[in-house]
Amino acid sequence: MKQRTFGRTGWPVGEIGYGMWGMAGWTGSDDAESLESLQLSVDLGCNFFDTAWAYGDGHSERLLGRLIRQNPDRTLYAATKIPPKNRQWPTRRSSTLDEVFPPDYIREYAERSLKNLDRPYIDLLQFHVWEDSWADDDRWQRAMDDLRREGLVHAVGVSINRWEPWNALRTLRTGLVDAVQVIYNIFDQAPEDELFPLCRELGIGVIARVPFDEGSLTGTLTKDTRFPKGDWRGTYFVPENLIPTVERADALKPLVPSGSSMPDMALRFILANPDVSVVIPGMRKPAHVRSNVAASDAAPLAPALLAELKKRRWDREPSEWSQ
Repeated sequence: MKQRTFGRTGWPVGEIGYGMWGMAGWTGSDDAESLESLQLSVDLGCNFFDTAWAYGDGHSERLLGRLIRQNPDRTLYAATKIPPKNRQWPTRRSSTLDEVFPPDYIREYAERSLKNLDRPYIDLLQFHVWEDSWADDDRWQRAMDDLRREGLVHAVGVSINRWEPWNALRTLRTGLVDAVQVIYNIFDQAPEDELFPLCRELGIGVIARVPFDEGSLTGTLTKDTRFPKGDWRGTYFVPENLIPTVERADALKPLVPSGSSMPDMALRFILANPDVSVVIPGMRKPAHVRSNVAASDAAPLAPALLAELKKRRWDREPSEWSQ
């Protein structure tokens, strides 16, 4: 797998990382299969793993901790996230830092994640939601600085709310954030406007999440797709979202190069952008790992195809179901 430098941290990371939400928040997950998939990814060159306390109340973190212990001779980077105290995804414009990330709560959940990972430090600790209005509040700044100074956290990040790539620009300019996680894919290209240029200027690592638009860019969804009770995707792909999304995804199918696939094209679109440090598809099965990692070894997309995919940008506004 090809590697990229993770911003100013200098970490050499495989450009295909591992998103671990599906191992705890989606139906059909199996721990044995998850661990098999995780180990296969390591064997194929993956070394960046993104999890969160909220993924199964620490379950996903514990799986990652087990993987790291089983590979003591490899450098594996663990990125996790502090959940919002009020458990609201995303934040509201009226949300205050006291409601979402009070300083003592930041430390409490850093320590919980350390325990779940069973490690002396967290490589990257991220805020799972964010409001740029908190940028200059020195309370979160001091809390994170204390964790860094004590060696418990090596780098700090923010995960930006869906379809709000502008909602961390002031925060990044404080110089206190090392990485940003944002939705970026064939449909969601807005981070290219302001966020990516600022990250390039400041040396901030970029984690591209949701490369398959929660599954639509795999080409497997239909207008009749339904998800089992308790599966988060059932609350996201409500009819007013599912139908237009499937229509747009189906329109991409004729563009897939011969010998390729929708997921492969989706990943290679993201990898064509040098501002992206790592992309984190969810990979719950070994077959997913093999196909996604292979995108790193494939040739770049043809310029004409890349230009055509640029035209498929879809600017959406957050709604109640977008979460």
